[in-house]
Amino acid sequence: MGAARRPVITAWSAVSPFGTGRAAFAEGLHHGGETAVRIDREQWQVPDERARLVPGFSPREALGRKGTRSMDRVTGLAVSAVGALLDDAERNREVATGERGAVVLGTTTGSAQSMMDFTRDSLTGEQPYFVDPAQMPNTVMNCAAGQCAIWHRIKGPNATIAGGRLAGLLALNYARRLLGAGRAEAVLCGSAEEYSNERAWLEWHTREAEEDPTVLGEGAGVLLLEPEGSVGAEHVLAEVLAVESGVFGEGDLPTVLGSCLRRAMDRAGVDPSQVWAAGPCGAPGTLGEQERAVLTEVFGAAALEPLRNTELFGDASAASATLGIAAVLAVAERTPGAAGQVAVITAVERDGGTGCALLRLR
Repeated sequence: MGAARRPVITAWSAVSPFGTGRAAFAEGLHHGGETAVRIDREQWQVPDERARLVPGFSPREALGRKGTRSMDRVTGLAVSAVGALLDDAERNREVATGERGAVVLGTTTGSAQSMMDFTRDSLTGEQPYFVDPAQMPNTVMNCAAGQCAIWHRIKGPNATIAGGRLAGLLALNYARRLLGAGRAEAVLCGSAEEYSNERAWLEWHTREAEEDPTVLGEGAGVLLLEPEGSVGAEHVLAEVLAVESGVFGEGDLPTVLGSCLRRAMDRAGVDPSQVWAAGPCGAPGTLGEQERAVLTEVFGAAALEPLRNTELFGDASAASATLGIAAVLAVAERTPGAAGQVAVITAVERDGGTGCALLRLR
């Protein structure tokens, strides 16, 4: 990729347990107050006692009554995050909508709740086809990305990338390729995860024996990516230096994640001593412990300190990597001398995926 097509981040926003929008996210991350709340048993039928939820969120409350009757939670989170970014500055809507803009959204499976509800209705109804047709769009994985484009009139390429905790990094890499190939002039790139009854039970039943119960989180993060050569320096928040991923087998995570980090630094011409902040994805159990151990070994314990409050997202699964990048940008805004520094975000998934992104702050 030539220097003229290097991607840069020019805006960001998030919907998270801190609230909706960039300001709420930055303020909540800075103050670090507890975000976990006790489960309301009237709303949720889950095995969890607590969760890290977006405060008071529902698609109808966030987006209004029109067009939200059948919208599921993950779609509402994604559409709200994109809207918050577009509304944050007049320039954002100008460059990211219409024919010139694209959407790339990372996910785990879309909405497990919608898929399982629809399937259950087809099995328990009087006839298999006695299902609510309005719910059908929610059962496909790319529903949220499609709704982001429809709601906000983004007419360029539209892609959904599945990858669990790795999804945000995979979406970032895909967005980078779209820009490099000239398929879009700007890409709204992010990832989203909902809290739901079905997700909570799936996590409960698939948890490995050595994994302690974890506090699940939810949210959506979105970044505006543009080619560096087409953006004035005053708009650039960070440059995407490298994105790397790999696959590990049992016991191989430290080796493979270490290799990803070395490849990213070699590609970017960065030495470990130049890394100011390193953020893990918050995976529970042994995977999370190994991820943190690798970051500590490569960059030192001090590099994990600037992003320590990212643990307040809980296990945000697909949303975690993009929220981690948002955290880098939010912390940098309040850190004198952050300009020119390098940050690393990593992710690990129990199906064997791992990866990292390397950013240089401006």
